[in-house]
Amino acid sequence: MNKYLLIESRDPFESVDADRWCELAVGLKRAGHEVALFLVQNGVLPARAECKTGGLERALAAGVEVHADEFSLRERGIEALASGVKTAPIALVTDRMAAGWSTVWH
Repeated sequence: MNKYLLIESRDPFESVDADRWCELAVGLKRAGHEVALFLVQNGVLPARAECKTGGLERALAAGVEVHADEFSLRERGIEALASGVKTAPIALVTDRMAAGWSTVWH
């Protein structure tokens, strides 16, 4: 089993690639890997409690660990998060990289 950290910086309302990134996370999880999705910059927009996006909802339902960058959330005035999304500092990325997680930024 491998460990993957996928970093999403794109707004899914502007780019269909963001949903595809979530689908990659789901596929890796279903293949038995440990997967975390880190939302940063405009990638945090679908993490809002009132927001419904298929990709993020499917990732959470599949058991993908989802984190939203606390600085990006603060910059955008987002306080309430969707169920299952956790806030995290950007240091989570460096910690996971140092622990040997395969990391890809989108």
